[in-house]
Amino acid sequence: MTTPTPTSAPLDSLLKLAASTGERIAPLAAGTDAGHDNGHEAYRVLRESGLLALLVPREAGGAGLGFGDYWRVLAELGAHHGAAALGLNMHHVVIGALADAAGTRLPPAAETFRAWMLDEVVGGRKLFASATSEAGRGAKLRGMRTRYRLSDDGTHYILNGTKHFVSLAGAADYYVVAAAADNGDEETGEASHFVVAADDPGVGFGTAHHMSAMYGTSTAPMTLDEVRVPRSRLYLGVEGMSLFKVVREPHWMIAGYTGAYLGIAEALFRHTVDHVTASPARADSPVVQQELGRMSARLRAARALVHEAGDLVTAERGSLEANAMVHAAKYVVGEVGPRLAQDALRLCGSAAVSRSHPLERLIREAQFAHVMPAKPQECLEYLGKAAVGVNLYDARAFAW
Repeated sequence: MTTPTPTSAPLDSLLKLAASTGERIAPLAAGTDAGHDNGHEAYRVLRESGLLALLVPREAGGAGLGFGDYWRVLAELGAHHGAAALGLNMHHVVIGALADAAGTRLPPAAETFRAWMLDEVVGGRKLFASATSEAGRGAKLRGMRTRYRLSDDGTHYILNGTKHFVSLAGAADYYVVAAAADNGDEETGEASHFVVAADDPGVGFGTAHHMSAMYGTSTAPMTLDEVRVPRSRLYLGVEGMSLFKVVREPHWMIAGYTGAYLGIAEALFRHTVDHVTASPARADSPVVQQELGRMSARLRAARALVHEAGDLVTAERGSLEANAMVHAAKYVVGEVGPRLAQDALRLCGSAAVSRSHPLERLIREAQFAHVMPAKPQECLEYLGKAAVGVNLYDARAFAW
């Protein structure tokens, strides 16, 4: 049964949809985490739910959410299945730039591209993924080894390279691949993005990485061997704009999944409270209550910052304050999750390390916020640069 796309649903309805969808996929999390399946069933459910079109403008058949409300929906889903929420965010990272361009008059080629891609999401319920990270370089665009060139007849771009960490590998229909022009410049920062179909000749996927958590993101290497991409699948029809976009509007590249990690933190707290209250004697202990109070205060502070930062992006996308706020939110959520995990270990004891209890998985998942860009030191550096007045619109101020 297919659920209609929520084209005009208010936020509370979308939150309820995320909660009900989360309840459907929550039972899948443990088995996928243990490596018993590839996690693709959760993405089948997400396709059916209509949540793939959260950011698609209403006039194009989507929910038309702003960044702040998107984070709220993602957190609700993340509280049920963190890995699937991260995977869904990878899809929305790709859709985000199109949503950000809503209401903007674009060149004809860009308008055609946007209409095609949004229709694939709404009408075709197609799942998109991002393919940027490379071994030894992470998600940085400058010096990217994946290269592209124009075919001799000028009808296609030809891509060659290897992406190391590609989420939704084998689960998505399309992958937006970042590549640099094959012009002999080893350190070029003028990366472009191309939409590569999963079944395009020359596309291959390796074995999923066996990570300590988040196996459900279906993350694996991707190889591109002379992959021919029609010129119509150049992202928004413009070459060399990727680094410029990341520097001026970094919220998708460095912080889109912050909502998912907030959801994991919410789940950590909820499961800890449930475990404690199962023992009335422990729940009545002032010491235990103080520990839960500390967890609650940390979580509330992180939630408030995430909501404020997300709403500021919606209101002032690309402003220096909005950009600083999303870095602050990413940093704080990355700090709070592991702290709540330590608190859960202290309060729940063996339940927190037993594979039979969700806490054990959540404790491992919370740590992953630190390894995803922007990393803690990068967030702090950005905020420090903002404090001393560095021009944060200058790409030379960053290692991207």
